[in-house]
Amino acid sequence: MTKKDHILSVTKFYNGDILPSVDGLDWVIVMGGSMNIYEDDKYPWLTWEKHFLEEAIKKNKIVIDICLGSQLIADVLGSKVYKGQEKEIGWYPIQVTTEAQNYAVFASLPVSFSVFHWHGDTFDLPPGAVRLASSEVCANQAFIYGDRVLGLQFHLESTKDSVQQIVENCASELVTGKYIQKPEEMLARDDDFSNINTAMYKILEYFANLTE
Repeated sequence: MTKKDHILSVTKFYNGDILPSVDGLDWVIVMGGSMNIYEDDKYPWLTWEKHFLEEAIKKNKIVIDICLGSQLIADVLGSKVYKGQEKEIGWYPIQVTTEAQNYAVFASLPVSFSVFHWHGDTFDLPPGAVRLASSEVCANQAFIYGDRVLGLQFHLESTKDSVQQIVENCASELVTGKYIQKPEEMLARDDDFSNINTAMYKILEYFANLTE
């Protein structure tokens, strides 16, 4: 999004960074992590982040939530977050819902396409939200709340380099499972990386146009 001259800032909780003021932001993008949203005792910043997201929604900010981020926002909006029936790690298809065609943010995406996953938890659809996508083992893969809050359980921002880093740092999660791929299989998907990055750009462009 630097092509549109946005000013970007990053909060790294593992470095002890403090959250910025919501009033000074137009967008909030919440990324993933290996922790669970209910581990506040182990990661106290989860509590701070939830309050921050609640404030961002109340102040009508654009809020895009990815993986752990989508689970955090689901919790903030009042839905239950819990262990999924299966872990999804690797490339698996999602199906875009019929309702998604009514929302321009998703209307340009294919009806079904492979995306990158790395999650074990899932959540119920938040009250007032609209389901945008699902998968074989995860009913709520994407949702929109109002017109400025988007939750994505999967990853469209992933690159081969970022997946390689996750593989190296989270290798203990790569156990045998029906929906867990081997690292070499995850990394040998050049076309899929290109497709998801294109989809991510379209979503960001949609929200950028809302604020111009």
